[in-house]
Amino acid sequence: MKALTSNVLKLLADGEFHSGEVLARALDVSRGSVWHAVRELEAMELEVYKVHGRGYRLPQPVSLLEPAEIGRHLGELAERFTLDVRAAVDSTNTLLLERAAAAPGGTVIAAEWQAAGRGRFGRAWHAGVGGALTFSLLWRFAQGAGALSGLSLAVGVALARALEAIGARGVALKWPNDVLWRSRKLAGILTELQGDALGPTAAVIGIGLNIRLSAATRSRIGEAATDLETACGAAPDRNRLLARLLNELNAVLEAFARKGFAPLRAEWQRYHAHQGRQVTLLLPGGASQRGRAHGVGEDGAFVLETRSGTKRYHSGEISLRPAKPVTQRRGDVVTRNRFSLILRKCRHFVTSSLRHGFEVVF
Repeated sequence: MKALTSNVLKLLADGEFHSGEVLARALDVSRGSVWHAVRELEAMELEVYKVHGRGYRLPQPVSLLEPAEIGRHLGELAERFTLDVRAAVDSTNTLLLERAAAAPGGTVIAAEWQAAGRGRFGRAWHAGVGGALTFSLLWRFAQGAGALSGLSLAVGVALARALEAIGARGVALKWPNDVLWRSRKLAGILTELQGDALGPTAAVIGIGLNIRLSAATRSRIGEAATDLETACGAAPDRNRLLARLLNELNAVLEAFARKGFAPLRAEWQRYHAHQGRQVTLLLPGGASQRGRAHGVGEDGAFVLETRSGTKRYHSGEISLRPAKPVTQRRGDVVTRNRFSLILRKCRHFVTSSLRHGFEVVF
């Protein structure tokens, strides 16, 4: 995002009309430059109203991220985090991974816009300017990567706590890294690790949370999604929300560093979206496994009850889907119907024969 575009966004953030002339004068640029900045904002999936004679306006006010405001809401915990707020980056996770070797634990990179935001399997994460909260947190563990199984699930617990606290009742967790509301995706988690096999390990925890989805963003998302404006009835202040999330993450990650995922398992299962339901796991190589979701183990492994017994799965390249009802093919239904008709005729023949005194021999 260009500096001028960022400055235009700040002036429009109040949700009021601002004429091109007033914006140009305030920023000491031409009205044409303002127009180009507005076009760039629209390219970033931010809707801008343009009314002749009145100027430009956003549909609703936008709470832009401000380090001082985030720190104020963090209170005494502000010293635990190093905040870096950017107007635009390719990916907060990628940038923080590049800096993980030298950055202190507790470093947070948040961005108004990600040009190449990503989730699991390299999928794109779509979010318009001001319509999401996208940030990455660096956390250091003494253990190696093998001892950190269940980390994404622990992060999910922290998110669920924070979102319920601001009024998003009915938040659910989908194994291994999604937050849902009414079966629609509300947030995603991407955890990436750096370090030696035996430790220490630097974990970069990326979080994308939908605040207010525009029509343009919804059209680009390839799955059922929702936002906090829908879940809470109003879009929350993003500075206050980020502080709340960091507060819960701090508590959960410190507990996880001491005792792993096991103490958080029962709480995760209370939020589990598919507990006790039929699901299908899509496995590497195109295979799949259907069964009943039995929650997770103390190490975060997904536990599935199948016809051949209980099986455990670790995240890897596995996706979970609600199982579709088993439907019979048309040919199977026809065969079944014909069999039923033959059976009824046989029953009628036997009954009629016995009624007339005939002996029926099979």
